[in-house]
Amino acid sequence: MEWEPVIGLEVHSQLLTRSKMFCACPTDQEQQAPPNTRVCPVCLGMPGTLPVINRRAVELTMMTGLALNCSINEHTYFDRKNYPYPDLMKGYQISQFPNPIAIKGWMDVEVDGQTRRLGITRVHLEEDTAKMMHIHEPSGESYSLVDVNRSGTPLMEIVGDPDMHSPEEARQYLMKLHSILRFLGVSTADMEKGSFRCDANVSLRPRGSTVLPPGKVEVKNMNSFRSVARAIQHEIERQGRVLDEGGRVAQETRGWLEDKGVTVSQRSKEHAHDYRYFPEPDLPPLVVSRQQVADMRSRLPELPDAMRERLVAQYGLPAYDARLLTASRATAQFFEQCVASSGTKGEAQKSRAKAASNWMLGEQARLMGLAQKELEDYPEPLRKAWMTGINQLADLVESGTLSSTQAKAVFEDTFATGREPKAIVQEKGLAQVSDSDAIGVFVEQAIAANSSAVADFKSGKDNAVKFLVGQVMKLSKGKANPGLVNALLKGKLDALKNG
Repeated sequence: MEWEPVIGLEVHSQLLTRSKMFCACPTDQEQQAPPNTRVCPVCLGMPGTLPVINRRAVELTMMTGLALNCSINEHTYFDRKNYPYPDLMKGYQISQFPNPIAIKGWMDVEVDGQTRRLGITRVHLEEDTAKMMHIHEPSGESYSLVDVNRSGTPLMEIVGDPDMHSPEEARQYLMKLHSILRFLGVSTADMEKGSFRCDANVSLRPRGSTVLPPGKVEVKNMNSFRSVARAIQHEIERQGRVLDEGGRVAQETRGWLEDKGVTVSQRSKEHAHDYRYFPEPDLPPLVVSRQQVADMRSRLPELPDAMRERLVAQYGLPAYDARLLTASRATAQFFEQCVASSGTKGEAQKSRAKAASNWMLGEQARLMGLAQKELEDYPEPLRKAWMTGINQLADLVESGTLSSTQAKAVFEDTFATGREPKAIVQEKGLAQVSDSDAIGVFVEQAIAANSSAVADFKSGKDNAVKFLVGQVMKLSKGKANPGLVNALLKGKLDALKNG
């Protein structure tokens, strides 16, 4: 039997609000406060306390729903989701089930050069749970601790339709969703810090069938786009072996072990009715007018797809560059501000745009990667200094004052200190020599000192030219214009060969 994977993703994203979902405690997404210090009777689940809805969290969830082409329910409410676990302070979670904020959306993703429209079942709002820490002492003693700081943080869940059929589709879906959330500014969407978490539902059916399989496996504990793709691929292969041997795939929750590249069974999979959902009696229903939805839609920023198309059309960028630059709103804005500050117009602006893109996606991305930081992590004055630096370096390379290698070294200094490249070049005496007479002297010296290389060239060994170029660069202490060196050296050698 040939099997077809059926994949659906559930994404949880912590929302960027100052306070928690149902109380006034500050959220603890960035500060990393000491355990159990961002708490109050409400998020501790003390008897007699009453929750109050965070209006901003509702607005951010509506905004996300609209960006994902969803319909916004005019009447919605919160539910109690009942299941026993130590990270639930109240013994239940306030969530949404039958009537979420947003429903029936879609998102286009490109896979193998083809566009696939993938459905969004729902976008709903709930509270995050506390964080469990499992301790294993060297003595052999094991115990668990609970940090309640995270409990009550506004958590948006985006449930995708089960209409993906490959790990790559799932990876592209996640990457695009991640980009949209960052563009909207609703979440940091940091997978390593847990503000963007994904569970994958995976099952197999006979290829050609349109019926959803009766059971599914939920895979958890994936903390990168690559991990999601690897875990899904492993689960497809594991389930295929079970079915090929005549077995039945158990409906369960499995955890992904990144270091071993396998999934392991965690617990049997619950059905929705096992949670005993019922309307939250301590919270009023939410009523959203059509005018409120229209106002929210008008405030949506330019989204990645639209901006990517505009960058290609306006600046003549390759689609690849435009896709990387629109991975986050901060990166896209930095790029456009950098090009605008150059003062270039027309074709000159397109040339500068490509140069800026190359610096951002090359050296700047490399240095930020080494520092393990995002663009938003750096102070604004330093980011503005980088814009000035990129434009100055583009001018210095274009005029022949710096070679590309020299320019990269200068940018490292600008990246770290914010100093202007022109000042660095002057201080370190890095200006490239482009005077033909001056370089001609070095060429003459290199030829005179390396007669064997000249003989090799005359005998047809073209590699001798590369050696002699290196000698000229050495004599000029790396300051000679490489293009001019090549031209002068080749002309001199040809004259010697033909003479």
